[in-house]
Amino acid sequence: MLRRTVKITAYALSAVLLCTGMDVYAATGVSSVLPSGGINIVLDNGTGLESLRDQTGDKTIQIETVVDVERVGEAKAAAAAEALAREKAQEEEMFKNLVIAQVNAYVNVRSLPSESGEVVGKLYNNSVGTLLSKENGWYQIRSGNVTGYVKGEFCVTGDEAITLAREVGTRIASVNCDGLFVRKEPSTESKILGMVAYMDDLLVLEETDTWVKVDTEEGDGWVSREYVDLHTEFVEAESKEEEEARLAKEAADRAAAREAARQAQAEQAAQNQAAAPQGSSHGIDPSSVTISGDNEMGVAVANYAVQFVGNPYKWGGTSLTNGADCSGFVMSVYAAFGVSLPHSSSADRKQGYAVDSLANALPGDLICYSGHVALYIGDGNIVHASNSTTGIIISRADYKRILAIRRIF
Repeated sequence: MLRRTVKITAYALSAVLLCTGMDVYAATGVSSVLPSGGINIVLDNGTGLESLRDQTGDKTIQIETVVDVERVGEAKAAAAAEALAREKAQEEEMFKNLVIAQVNAYVNVRSLPSESGEVVGKLYNNSVGTLLSKENGWYQIRSGNVTGYVKGEFCVTGDEAITLAREVGTRIASVNCDGLFVRKEPSTESKILGMVAYMDDLLVLEETDTWVKVDTEEGDGWVSREYVDLHTEFVEAESKEEEEARLAKEAADRAAAREAARQAQAEQAAQNQAAAPQGSSHGIDPSSVTISGDNEMGVAVANYAVQFVGNPYKWGGTSLTNGADCSGFVMSVYAAFGVSLPHSSSADRKQGYAVDSLANALPGDLICYSGHVALYIGDGNIVHASNSTTGIIISRADYKRILAIRRIF
């Protein structure tokens, strides 16, 4: 009986065999299947895959490797589904241990489980903390830099928190590569709607094992799960010291921004004269918009910005006349007032200080969306570098979900 030992130098192939269990077909005139579980593989640096001989030396054995694409795809999909299931189970367990405030404004966080305890911070409505213990109707929590007690009657936890956490949390996909395509359908064969930049934060609308549906300026589309980092954002408690520091910093930043704007007024006037003529607008007619308000500098910013309506959109651009993207537009408008902003829509969500609602927004405020940023000009309107089709336009501020409103002045 002739016995053959197959010696393979293709290390990558042997690894695939061991990891995936793919079949190998040996063609010696008649094809025969070698079950992956019974292959005796010996690695030898001297023998090539295309020139294998049996031990008698009488016959050359030609080896053909056949990759079972369907089985590999099924295995990959199963692994992705399993990973997603584990992630959701871990997320649910984490949500179950949250304490979520349900109040009109905020609930005090105290040093002791009693109303006589010192106030060490505030847990705002829909804000969250991690449950540490329960004591006489009080929850001990850790939230941000605050550890203390809140009254249980003003919060939910356990099973109630699981459902509520998904409602009050904001699911975000942060792009972890340069120039990620957004597609109309969850397939690499699908039409490309647009492109998003590295570190862009996108609002998640739907998730599958391998794709994520996100909100972009070009419309709702899909990105590969492989190229985004997913997380859920919650508002956390603010300590007494943090609140005092925040208020002081906001006042100082506001004063500094106003002073910089005053110093830049002469330069602004020159730029106004040099601005290119307005083009056609696909949004609200600029002539129908009146910008006014008590915040003098914010009104000046808004008036300066609207003169560029009709100019082109350019991905990565910062020119108000020759082309800018959304954050480039906002950055360049504020640069004319001596204020430096980052060229990043996600970073803009951390500039200045927070405004709690659109009803309280003022001209000049930054309106932050999923992977997008605009300037508020009053009366519910924004001016923004929208996309390559529309260019710089005026739109309604509530045309899609707002993630944050930030005030610079």
